[in-house]
Amino acid sequence: MASKKNILLLFDRPREPVFIAKGSKKAVFSVPNEYLADKYKPLGVALTNRFGEDADERIDVKKISIPPFGEILELSRDENFSLFIPKHRRIAGRLIDIFLGMRNVDDLVSVAVYARDRVNPYLFNYALSVAILHRPDTQDVDLPSFIESFPDKYVDAKVFAQAREQATVVPEGSRAPIEIPKDYTASDLEEEHRLAYFREDLGINLHHWHWHLVYPFEAAREVVAKNRRGELFYYMHQQIIARYNFERLCNKLKRATRFNDFKQAIQEAYFPKLDSLVASRSWPARVGNQRLKDLNREVDQIKQDVDDLKRWSDRIYAAIHQGSATDERGRKIELTENEGIDILGNMIESSILSPNRTFYGDMHNMGHVFISYVHDPDHRHLESFGVMGDSATAMRDPIFYRWHSYIDDIFQEYKATLPRYTENQLNFPGVTVSKVEVQVQGGSANTLNTFWQQSDVDMSRGMDFQPRGSVFVRFTHLQHQPFTYKITVKNSSNGNRKGTCRIFIAPKLDERGNPWLYRDQKNMFVELDKFTVNLKQGQNNITRASSQSSVTIPFERTFRNLDLNRPQGGEELAQFNFCGCGWTQHMLIPKGTPEGMPCQLFVMISNYEDDKVNQSTEGVCNDAGSYCGIKDKLYPDRRSMGYPFDRMPRNGVDTLQQFLTSNMRVQDVTIKFTNRTVRPKSRN
Repeated sequence: MASKKNILLLFDRPREPVFIAKGSKKAVFSVPNEYLADKYKPLGVALTNRFGEDADERIDVKKISIPPFGEILELSRDENFSLFIPKHRRIAGRLIDIFLGMRNVDDLVSVAVYARDRVNPYLFNYALSVAILHRPDTQDVDLPSFIESFPDKYVDAKVFAQAREQATVVPEGSRAPIEIPKDYTASDLEEEHRLAYFREDLGINLHHWHWHLVYPFEAAREVVAKNRRGELFYYMHQQIIARYNFERLCNKLKRATRFNDFKQAIQEAYFPKLDSLVASRSWPARVGNQRLKDLNREVDQIKQDVDDLKRWSDRIYAAIHQGSATDERGRKIELTENEGIDILGNMIESSILSPNRTFYGDMHNMGHVFISYVHDPDHRHLESFGVMGDSATAMRDPIFYRWHSYIDDIFQEYKATLPRYTENQLNFPGVTVSKVEVQVQGGSANTLNTFWQQSDVDMSRGMDFQPRGSVFVRFTHLQHQPFTYKITVKNSSNGNRKGTCRIFIAPKLDERGNPWLYRDQKNMFVELDKFTVNLKQGQNNITRASSQSSVTIPFERTFRNLDLNRPQGGEELAQFNFCGCGWTQHMLIPKGTPEGMPCQLFVMISNYEDDKVNQSTEGVCNDAGSYCGIKDKLYPDRRSMGYPFDRMPRNGVDTLQQFLTSNMRVQDVTIKFTNRTVRPKSRN
């Protein structure tokens, strides 16, 4: 196990050479001279003596036959890395395969030590993280939160000068957290800035990065081909858009407008105020009214016309309306009622599971690339990509939601071709939901309360060439008062029944203040929870805490400080890693409004016999299964993701009330926002 833990030290201070002491125990790798980067080889013995003197622990690195790295080394150490750029994703797949191919952990440590000072730091972190998640012998190694290694992707650039000063001057026990202003990327003159608390939330951006870590789209097939990954790509991003539109209505803004005309100017500007510590450059801004242009960037091996986006989307739409796609050998692949969405997800994203990447293209990923290079499409200014080019930062930009609204629209086009759910497919005979109530301790029934909260994150592991010791930043985020669902269910059938309780919430009124048509409201429903219930004959009272949500993970796991929150046991640790994936708990409930936002809470008990997947999930991290699935298991619900809101309504249904069957109930609730800030307790 010692060598397994040692591999985590390679995530520490990513730009410092591998031979400098790592971690709180000042561990030093005894690096063979030939493993040192070329610029350090002449100094080999002197370096070993200098940095080994203060070491509390020495780690021997075994000499092995190093596989050729080839084009992996073409991405220099001072460039930014993007999974969306085809060349970058190809070399990431190569590096993941090298790490996965090592026979044992000692060999993995050796090749990782060799790679660390040669390979781009972002690329190294990503590939090693994916390998650790997917190797059988390292699944009990707990990955550090990405913000610990690369705080520069999440934190106002101004913070780092203060952090350096504090680390150098102030003794560790006396350091006060450095506060990040709530409004540092724009002023209220920019109406899109009303949503900055959502777009720039650290937890939301970490969720998006971690989801793409668990579901890579380029690597060995056994790593990519997870159960229903294409459908999960659709559903997780559909829920992000539903949540974002909900927040827009809370802030008196209309829903996001699809970015579907690629010749049209992008009205929204975005100035990220982030610096890349690896590239030693500021992240490029995008001024208002920029237009996509053909890309010709030799350095990134990208030559692509904007018209390709239109061509690919036309071909995808044609496949949807024909009911089948065509693979690379010209064979038909039916887009069936249940599996079609999974094929489509892999086709649109596009992953290596796409039936025909040549024909259907690289729609989703290249959309990100075109937008991220809008400021320098031909590399004449030697600029790197903007925040849309990185899954760790993309959700900060308003255009992310317009692009994904268009992507979701393609999926909805397919969903509209499917048979409508009949009453029999929705009903659960003999089961009636008779009452739903939400309770907040000390508050009114059916009123949810939100406010601001401040929290601290340690970013010292990502601060290279600085004195050791914790340096905390304090950020302000949305939070809600914990609440409890109280659901009364009557089972009038003979004997006990088992059901799945599905809880969603949506705004009651559209942006004009009018009641919704069901066909529009169905896309606004945000999943809050899903769990199994045992129903005895007669009346059943179900109580469920908001913190038990199947969508979220607790704050501590989003910002995992591995020294404080590390589980002890092997299988538990494997789940801890996968569990870094999940919507952040503090953003479970939308912001609401000061006067109270009218919403509709939807509760359904569906028949477990139609939902169940025959597998054991005992002891498995399944508390964020809705958006992330369960590690090494089938997706824990046989129904289509988003059921029952994932299809157009049956004939005669124009409103939510008309959609309901007896096993469903809607309760009016209010989300009330109070503009107060809860500060953390003092550290000292």
